[in-house]
Amino acid sequence: MVSGSVLILTAGFGEGHNAAARNLEEALKESHPEVAVAVNDIFEESYGWLNRLLQSGYRHIINRHPSVWRAFYDFLDSSPWATRGVGFFWMAVNLLADRITRYDADVVVSCFPGYGAFLDQVRRGKGRPFTFVTVITDSLTINSIWWRCTSDYFLVPNEPTAKSLEQGGVAREKIRVTGFPVPIVFSDILPECGNPPLDGCWQVLYMVNSGQDIAPDIVRELLGIENIALTVTCGRHEELMKKLQQLASETGRPIELHGWTSEIPSLLRRSHVLISKAGGATVQEALAARTPMIITQVVPGQEEGNAHLLVENGAGEIATTPESIANAVRELFDKGGALYSQRYQTTGPLSHPAGAREIANFATSLCLRD
Repeated sequence: MVSGSVLILTAGFGEGHNAAARNLEEALKESHPEVAVAVNDIFEESYGWLNRLLQSGYRHIINRHPSVWRAFYDFLDSSPWATRGVGFFWMAVNLLADRITRYDADVVVSCFPGYGAFLDQVRRGKGRPFTFVTVITDSLTINSIWWRCTSDYFLVPNEPTAKSLEQGGVAREKIRVTGFPVPIVFSDILPECGNPPLDGCWQVLYMVNSGQDIAPDIVRELLGIENIALTVTCGRHEELMKKLQQLASETGRPIELHGWTSEIPSLLRRSHVLISKAGGATVQEALAARTPMIITQVVPGQEEGNAHLLVENGAGEIATTPESIANAVRELFDKGGALYSQRYQTTGPLSHPAGAREIANFATSLCLRD
């Protein structure tokens, strides 16, 4: 018997939003099968090819013209147009209102900041009442577009982010520190692993992000480090995988290569360090696995807080060139891994591996019916 309904909203502008929505859906289905759940990307459904074109432009700008993205990010943070211009998106607003009615949604969970103004507009209509929950997918530096809306609750990954929202004017009673909805497999308890590996071989995971041009140079530098086992995930970049296979053959050093894979949680949990960008989902999954990070890229605005969270708490560092990345790996494992052990310990207070289940429980508590 269905005891309620949850509608989860996402969008493809950064994988963190999709990851949050997908993991929350999985947690709801596993822990609360009595609750109906649906995930919708209203932007994709409403605008199709235009939405995909904008996503491509977003990826190009953050990688090639970060200063342009910084200016736009600051504009969204300060301009009233970001929330008052909702009429321009009338097609998406109408579709969203239809979805809420169709699914008989008790709770609408938004994992993307662009839906705040849309849901405010829907609420001003005469449609079905619902509880509006916002899941914030980044840390510390939170654009005001996330909270300039009538959301009933804001769920944040950590206490410093809760304080950031309070400073922005959000009432504390609306804020819940639940953690980021990482994959539920992270909540399985593993033994402590802050000590050097028994075989002396450190596990290094390099997750290539959208800034893939220098990936072969990074891998070449990493292959020059003794006593590491290198794993590289290339996503759907088939040409890059071929280049790295050739590089491994040329250097005589093995690389464990993966294309797109659903095994990221297990790869993270076996690794001693993650090398990747400071995306919201990536950082939170690394913390859930208690894997220190070397950050290769920080998108201005939304990812700066993620990087600060790691660096200021001693759980990671920023290195953006192939040489500095390799040096950071050497220093991490030098002297028997003294720096690694220190960073591993600092991940503990930041780790929140059961975030998806906590959010699922909270959403369910808001929609149970008699």
